[in-house]
Amino acid sequence: LRDTHGNTHVLGIRDCSVQRDKQKVIEESGSTMLPKKLLEVVKRSTADIANEVGYIGAGTVEFIYDLKSDAVYFMEMNTRLQVEHPVTEWTSGINIVAEQFRIASGESIADLKVKSAGYSIEARVNAERILQQADGSLAFRPHPGEVVECEFPDEDGVEIITTVGPGKFVSPYYDSMISKVITYGRTRRIAMDRMYRALSEYLIRGIDTNVSFLKAVLLDPAFRQGEATTSYIEDFLARAPKDLLDQSSKD
Repeated sequence: LRDTHGNTHVLGIRDCSVQRDKQKVIEESGSTMLPKKLLEVVKRSTADIANEVGYIGAGTVEFIYDLKSDAVYFMEMNTRLQVEHPVTEWTSGINIVAEQFRIASGESIADLKVKSAGYSIEARVNAERILQQADGSLAFRPHPGEVVECEFPDEDGVEIITTVGPGKFVSPYYDSMISKVITYGRTRRIAMDRMYRALSEYLIRGIDTNVSFLKAVLLDPAFRQGEATTSYIEDFLARAPKDLLDQSSKD
């Protein structure tokens, strides 16, 4: 966040390595892979970039962490909110949307108190099913249709953001994401376990979703140990549980 008075606050870091086809699937705040020395480089560089260009508002600066060279590289800056911004709100204690309005009104954020507490995870629930292709590999395909029944979990540390409900029709012409599930906990393990329970209580009938896939990822040792890179999903699907195909049509 940066205001018209030159005040800059870096709210935290997110790790969006769990993705497929360059589309994020699970996002976390913070990162299990980035070492502390590079974390400080990323945070400092983020502020420097915003200050250098005189940026105003909320923005997201993206970096690539190269494991082989143990170095970070600037990729781009998104001059807007990202889909995964709620995980930063949970861990920083900052309502980012509200601060955008304050900045746009010319107010100062000099006294903004940014926390760094706990851990948050977001999972994107998509209207899609997993299909086996001719070569035996698994692929995701959109599954549009009318939502017949819809129930979401309601508990502390769980946030659901969605526009679907009974009678709503999911179009085949746009992005297949139908909701976001965000969980928060004192530790990553608590946030992961809370996410698994939330997805287990998540119910949508009439269309297929990727909920079973998300739950399988949350139980996978590589993910739980925080060892996911941008090739994680490709590697995971190569060794995915045999019943994942059957489960995808039962979410």
